[in-house]
Amino acid sequence: MANVSRRSMLAGMAAGVAVVGFDPVQRSWVTEAQAAPPGTIALPNLDGQLVTDAPALGEASQDFGYIISRTPVAVLKPGSAQDILKLVKYANKHGIKVAGRGEAHSTYGQAQAQGGVVIDMRLLSDIGTPTASGVWVEAGATWRAVLAATTDAGLTPPVFTDYTDTTVGGTLSVGGIGGASHRHGLQIDNVLALDIVTGDGRAVTCSPTQQPLLFRSVLGGLGQFAIIVRAKLKLIAAPTHVRVFRITYTDVTRFVADQKKCALDERFSYLEGSLVADGAGGWTYQFEAAAYYKPNNPPDNAALLAGLLPGAVIEETSYTAWITRIDAQVDFLKSVGAWTIPHPWFDIFLPGSKAAAYVGDVASELTLDQTGNGPVLFYAFRRSKLTSLSFQAPNEEVCFIFDILRFTPPVPEIVAQRIAENRDLFEQARAVGGKRYPISAIPFSQVDWVQHFGIDWFVFVLQKLRFDERNVLTPGQGIFTS
Repeated sequence: MANVSRRSMLAGMAAGVAVVGFDPVQRSWVTEAQAAPPGTIALPNLDGQLVTDAPALGEASQDFGYIISRTPVAVLKPGSAQDILKLVKYANKHGIKVAGRGEAHSTYGQAQAQGGVVIDMRLLSDIGTPTASGVWVEAGATWRAVLAATTDAGLTPPVFTDYTDTTVGGTLSVGGIGGASHRHGLQIDNVLALDIVTGDGRAVTCSPTQQPLLFRSVLGGLGQFAIIVRAKLKLIAAPTHVRVFRITYTDVTRFVADQKKCALDERFSYLEGSLVADGAGGWTYQFEAAAYYKPNNPPDNAALLAGLLPGAVIEETSYTAWITRIDAQVDFLKSVGAWTIPHPWFDIFLPGSKAAAYVGDVASELTLDQTGNGPVLFYAFRRSKLTSLSFQAPNEEVCFIFDILRFTPPVPEIVAQRIAENRDLFEQARAVGGKRYPISAIPFSQVDWVQHFGIDWFVFVLQKLRFDERNVLTPGQGIFTS
């Protein structure tokens, strides 16, 4: 979004809700509609506004999960990256919690800040000129917008998540896994540089060669060390065509074996899988893979399908249509109100050697009612493609993501039951070496976080002390409670 658009949007905000200072005695904000009490600490000059109106606070108190609701005391509508720097410095000095929020596609309050300030990152969404050396993108840009801008130049990021209306800053803070992750790693593994604001109020540019430890910590760092303001994304040549192959398996062991084989030999450009209800109370396993190509170099079907279960269904589509393929489903869910009901999602990573037994056991008891007819994803990726110091995956070369993307009626007892089921399933997964993907609705204590990071916990704590010693940033994850 261009600066002129930001100014226009900010100018249209209602008068009387803009914050002008902070009252350290009452620990509350003073708006321009109030008389400032003695001792009020003036807010730094901002290009945007810090607001306290009910609609802004209400939106910032929710996320896609619609389970946890924590209300901030103000929302920053930034007019520039400098606004973020100024606010974080101010918050650090006065002990105010801060969280960046994009599209808030997490499900358990991760991007919320009870009694603090939430930064609406969507207002910073500029996309630079894509070239073979990469593209600079502001954190509030969506991956859908990045797709459009880069493919117009014949280029593309290597990895997209299935849902493209998440923001760049959001997925780079957690991981960003998709069908190309067996080849290219996660979205965080395809970043060339970052502009960030650390929790102690410093603007820093980091990369694999410039402050590499900080760079590798912030990517997938759950917002604990810095707020990502801008990222330089790796780009590769964009294909134009996609050939999709779908195979239905009834045997989870064979499905997992074929997923592993294809993850390791990288024969496909894209590799995912899912559990599909069989209509008789059970589940089948859908192997879904794709070859990306240009017309002058079509894929060899026989070579791609060699050694896999026979019976593949083959489909042709365009690259852009493929990356945005779930749009119609999302539009339908929004039209029937399912986008704004509770989503107690269960998202974990499993070691490849345990994946078949674990998912087979879960599938034997999982009902459609427990999923709310939401997707159940299950596919392989490779640990050796991962580069972040913060992102945690099982300690095997081939790992699997397993997601039960639940849709649940807004009935507190049912939501609580699904959350309890998530916790039970997580503990079973952890017992076999599984890890939680921290976008999910699984209650976590600090003890759980220590176990989650394992031997990396010490480095994680040291980085927190170095870059956010006052524990200002992203309290919603619940990693550091004091």
